[in-house]
Amino acid sequence: MTPRTAPTEPQPTLFDRPAGLLRMTSPLGRIELVSDGAVITGLTLEHDARLPRDGFRESSLDVLVVAAEQLTEYFDGRRRRFTLPVVVEGTPFQRRVWAALAAVPFGSVTTYGAIGQAAGVGRAGRAVGAAVRANPAPLLIPCHRVLSSDRRIVGYSQGSGVPTKQWLLDHERIAYR
Repeated sequence: MTPRTAPTEPQPTLFDRPAGLLRMTSPLGRIELVSDGAVITGLTLEHDARLPRDGFRESSLDVLVVAAEQLTEYFDGRRRRFTLPVVVEGTPFQRRVWAALAAVPFGSVTTYGAIGQAAGVGRAGRAVGAAVRANPAPLLIPCHRVLSSDRRIVGYSQGSGVPTKQWLLDHERIAYR
């Protein structure tokens, strides 16, 4: 009998190397910012002391430096709105959901149903939840501002999960259950 091994996460390859890569520290752990050279294309919060491109050297670009500065200002309580060029890849449905998320201002909350309405899909809660979880640029596209209709936290896929979302909601003084 052959022993089974736990599946491993795919390791990044040379084809996964973005034009720009910058890591920064934050109250939530390390953050990885990626760029195609002109715009921000992704942001990842550290999970279990790992980031997707830990094996790559950083290759900083001006847009990434500005993003890191704005994120630092956000964490320090001096910024409420990001003014960064962000372009993320996804299906047309995902992009509509992410556009609706991006419209939720600092300190405000929305629901999965409201995001579904704004994205033109009615109250498709599961589909909206899946698109929110697939958000490739959390914080910049603020998926942490989505709660259930009774203001409960029903999950968070970035960083340490729900504790990360609680920290972000507390930081923005958003009430939740």
